[in-house]
This record gives sequence, C-alpha cells and structure tokens, in this order.
Amino acid sequence: MNAESASDLSNCFLIAMPSLEDSNFGGSLVFVAEHNEKGALGLVINRPMDIDLSTLFRRLDLSLESDEFGRSLVFHGGPVQTDRGFVLHQPVGHWGATVEVGDDIGLTSSRDVLEAVARGGGPERMLVMLGYAGWGPGQLEDEVARNAWLTVEADPSLIFDAPVDERLQRAFALLGVNPVYLAAAAGHA
Repeated sequence: MNAESASDLSNCFLIAMPSLEDSNFGGSLVFVAEHNEKGALGLVINRPMDIDLSTLFRRLDLSLESDEFGRSLVFHGGPVQTDRGFVLHQPVGHWGATVEVGDDIGLTSSRDVLEAVARGGGPERMLVMLGYAGWGPGQLEDEVARNAWLTVEADPSLIFDAPVDERLQRAFALLGVNPVYLAAAAGHA
C-alpha cells in the first residue's frame, strides 16, 4: 500500500480474491487511479475487449499515422460509463483531463491524448479502456475489510509490459502468494 496512508489505495492494485463472485470483478486485476474521502476510481487491466485500437480510432473518426499501437486491444475498464474512454499511460504528459497517479502514470479522459496518438505523438506506453470501476465513500475500504480484494503497490511494468493473461498471476506474485492456496471463502481470526 502507499506509504502516505494505509487507507489510500491510489497507485495500488486490487487483486480479486477467489471468493469474489461478482461477474464484473471475479478474476480481475484493478489499478486504482484515485482514492480519497469521496470514493475510488479504478480500471480493470486484465479484461481485453474484442476491439483493437485501429477499430476504435476509426469509430472516433481518427486515423492512425503509425500502426505501432493499432493492433493493441481496448480493455473493459469496468462497469461504469462503458461508453466513455480512458487512457492509462506513461509518462504522465500534458493532456486536457489527466489525473496524475504517483510520479509517472497518468489517467486521461480527454480526446486530445487520442488525437496525439493518432499523429504519432502520444504517450510511450498506454492502455486504452472503455468504462471504469467506481466505489462510493467507504465502499472500497469495506470490500477490502471483507476480504474481497488483496492490495499491493502497483508495478508499471505489470500494467504496460506483462502479457494480459499473466497479469493477475504476476500481481499475486508481488505479494508472494500462490492463488492456488487461497480459500474461496476467507474469515477473520
């Protein structure tokens, strides 16, 4: 967790416990971009959709000058506002609507970052997603206390470099946990 506060989960991963049977989050790895007294905003980083960036850009009337990112998949970021796009990227850069997460990750929801990508001048590393995961005040803390999630500080290489099908397992490894040994139902001692 963040050194500043045990209750601030910004720049952390939420790792779904096997007992989490919610169809939106079972088996998911969520990057928490923002967490404060108003609630939390996270993005599922291991659920690719059946659409690539080239297709998404065509739908947005944007043309990619380079096909460097064109075959990259778009992710289902969560069940809230699934028609709204978000770009999780590194470095932070200077875009219209960016939340700075930690020192080197940005979350941008404005179109200017996509326009820059189309021109070949976007962020070096990125994930594009539709929708996000949201929690109201105290809701995420309650879910963590009820053992729905394990938490660990986020690792940018896991977000941007790890193969999608290995991200959840690698997040467990950050904690030194083998998920095979986790019980489907957890209790408090």
